[in-house]
Amino acid sequence: MKEQIIEEEIINATCYVAGEPVQGNNKLEVRSPYNKRLVGTVALADANDTEAAVRAALNNKPVLSKYERYAILDKARNLLMERKEEFAQTISAESGLAIREAYYETGRAHDVLFFAAMECLKDDGQIFSCDISPQGKARKIFTQRESLNLAVCITPFNHPLNQVVHKIAPAIAAGTPVILKPSEKTPLTAIKIVEVLYEAGLPPNMISVLLGSTAEVAEPLVKDSRVDIVSFTGSVAVGKKIASTAGYKKVILELGGNDPLIIMEDADLDTAVYLAAEGSFRNSGQRCTAVKRILVHEKIKPAFVEKLVAKAREYTCGNPADPETRVGTVIDEAAAIYLEDVVKKAVAQGAKVLLGGKRNGALLEPTVIDNVPRNADMVVHESFGPLAPVLTFKDIDDAIALSNSTAYGLSSGIVTNNMQYATRFIKELKVGTVNINEVPGYRIESSPFGGIKDSGLGIKEGVIEAIKCFTFVKTFSMPW
Repeated sequence: MKEQIIEEEIINATCYVAGEPVQGNNKLEVRSPYNKRLVGTVALADANDTEAAVRAALNNKPVLSKYERYAILDKARNLLMERKEEFAQTISAESGLAIREAYYETGRAHDVLFFAAMECLKDDGQIFSCDISPQGKARKIFTQRESLNLAVCITPFNHPLNQVVHKIAPAIAAGTPVILKPSEKTPLTAIKIVEVLYEAGLPPNMISVLLGSTAEVAEPLVKDSRVDIVSFTGSVAVGKKIASTAGYKKVILELGGNDPLIIMEDADLDTAVYLAAEGSFRNSGQRCTAVKRILVHEKIKPAFVEKLVAKAREYTCGNPADPETRVGTVIDEAAAIYLEDVVKKAVAQGAKVLLGGKRNGALLEPTVIDNVPRNADMVVHESFGPLAPVLTFKDIDDAIALSNSTAYGLSSGIVTNNMQYATRFIKELKVGTVNINEVPGYRIESSPFGGIKDSGLGIKEGVIEAIKCFTFVKTFSMPW
């Protein structure tokens, strides 16, 4: 009975300007990708709210001690865990992700808050002695980090909670006020975590959350010269537009990925199959670090494909609210239609669907596709869904060239027990991360993360690196 009540509840949410609900009459409806039921509504902001949020952050910027920042983030972490069920249900309802993935994401968000809180208690200042050269003197130079005036954080739909906390938690740890602009496809979870931060004691002027028309919210925030940093996660096209219009400020871009899982001839097949399935199908394949291309040595491809098809049958697709479902919907029907189309195009080029491929609304079955041509849209561009395209290579040189052949450079996974192979991949792959015997997306929430080429500017995220981005280094010296 309890689950039925949660399933049918309509969430009435609002944007916030420094803790105050917006007063606009326009509302956004948020509907389930699975059955199109109304999940919730959001009262939207306008241009006046955008200006008010900027002024609130700049004119009344709170000064919090390191311990106060720690205490707020730690309390938010505990509140999140107390409401884990509520958050997971909201994530699943508005995004269509399987409820098991929503529970997992809530746990990851806990870790982000936990690590960010711990970083508040650390000091990464440095000391430089000046009498170490003939030109020196008896002085010492010190460094310390200071917060920025204002950050704008723009987040995508695919991790409605974790992508949000990966930006706002490090900013809070740094003492930098934030204006959050979440995806209009999954705003309810973002608003909930902002409300948790208010409840945890975060001064309202430290965070606002705004949704509204691009012309009244996102564009003015990106262009505003009073904003010190824009941190964006999303598509390549939007990221490059932000880079070209943001002006004289810091820009962090975490964009798309086309991550390969490269399986060498010496690979343990069971490990390779498990990583291929998990990397391709978890989170409905909607991760920038999902396995988008499975590159298999030609000597072992027949045995690998047979095992992969058997493994993929275990990834049941259906109602996201069902605990037995392993793959929910993609974000909407349009996305599912696009994915269906790229599969058809690959088949027309000679590929063969071995499993799945059927679509029902926004549901797309986990799909294994063999003999995918190297120039197929499915693998040249990012396919954001539960697809497992298999390509072959003849040797390590061919594997490296094939991996590096796309415009993206985010992450990669290598399955091998050969240290020489591993070393070459680490040195020669043009990506931000190389994981040996793991999926491309493996990391902990505090480790550096980010890509190059069309996957980003090479600036790393992850809690520790993000805190650095949300601060600047002040240098001072004293006689010693």
